[in-house]
Amino acid sequence: MFSQPMCSKRVSAVALLSGGLDSALAIHLVQRQGIEITALHFSSFFSPLDPTEQDSPVQVLARGLGVPLVLMPKGDDFLQIIRNPRYGLGKNMNPCIDCRIYTFVKAKELMEKIGASFIVTGEVAGQRPMSQRKHTMRLIDKSSGCDGIVVRPLSAKVLPVTIPENQGLIDREQLLGVTGRGRKVQLEMAEQMGLTGYSPPAGGCLLTDPGFSRRLKDLLDDRTDVSKSDLLLLRMGRHIRLRPGLKIVVGRNEEENNRILDFAADTTLFAPKDFPGPFILALGDLEPSEEIIIGSVLRRYVKESSRGESIAIRYPNGADRVVSVTEVAQNDWISDHMI
Repeated sequence: MFSQPMCSKRVSAVALLSGGLDSALAIHLVQRQGIEITALHFSSFFSPLDPTEQDSPVQVLARGLGVPLVLMPKGDDFLQIIRNPRYGLGKNMNPCIDCRIYTFVKAKELMEKIGASFIVTGEVAGQRPMSQRKHTMRLIDKSSGCDGIVVRPLSAKVLPVTIPENQGLIDREQLLGVTGRGRKVQLEMAEQMGLTGYSPPAGGCLLTDPGFSRRLKDLLDDRTDVSKSDLLLLRMGRHIRLRPGLKIVVGRNEEENNRILDFAADTTLFAPKDFPGPFILALGDLEPSEEIIIGSVLRRYVKESSRGESIAIRYPNGADRVVSVTEVAQNDWISDHMI
């Protein structure tokens, strides 16, 4: 039998729910003190999860925990943070400290809007080298305007006492003192609760992925205005930079060819004529000589026994034509231009 918070009035909090185990356990530790939780999940192009799907870890956990879920997209303002992070990037394109500040600012806005008293996160002291060191946590809290109102239930006993604890809104003694990268305590809690459906710890942000980060950096270096389509395309195909202002995306299989067609309305599309092969999107303005280069790339990814010479080109204005290409792009050239 869990005791109730020392304060008798109704208490509510906003909890960041990532879809992972730690954030779900943090909600549970606060819920069991009778505190009402509104879960907040930040969706973005850089998450492998689609939180709108009913079987996504975010939706499954929210239902299992019995908490209302608010989905909040990271918009263009977040893209500007990636371009110019105040506290720098990690090993790849991950602005972890600035990202955490961003989410706390938004969470505080929601907290004030719904009349909640504090913010809850599943952070564990020492678990992540960039954003979950004790002094970094304090920096994030202060920079986001959330100093003293962020409760980290999994590590509360090794962190400074927060305002909600001082005010008796939550009982510190019922919280934990977990530290480091080990997950033994969390996994034991999950087993005791029968908690399932959470995403694995390695399934996180695409901004930490070297390949994706390389493509994103190339895109941001090449363009000031980035569209939704530009970002979605980073997840698929082979990306080859012909020159500044011109990139091609080469489909790797039938599924990607079909997906490429979805993006082809406002771009130039290259496709094999009467032989099997990849579709290619050309993103940027083309010179006539570059059409032959792209055709040679297309032929490079066709089996020699099936390789035709007629390449169909469809332009953004709806016009189309067929060109004959005999060249085949060399592996060394492709390697030098591959993003």
